[in-house]
Amino acid sequence: MSINLDLPEELENELCIEASELNLPLSEYILRILSTRQVLANPPKTGAELVAYWQSEGIINSRPDITDSQAYARQLRHEAQMRSKL
Repeated sequence: MSINLDLPEELENELCIEASELNLPLSEYILRILSTRQVLANPPKTGAELVAYWQSEGIINSRPDITDSQAYARQLRHEAQMRSKL
């Protein structure tokens, strides 16, 4: 479906800036905002609901290259500590 909207210039500028910060085309960013409106109106209330939401959004298991999350976290922490010593 295609819809034409006449947005106020200020709102269009704000959306363009937000989209560019995420390296997304404006149309894709607006679609993303509209698709998350249900979650914003009814946010997850339990840990299980939050995990289910993250799974549905593809966040969980989005990094198959990380096989040991605890070792990866230790590595990141070590790298951050080494940067702070420089």
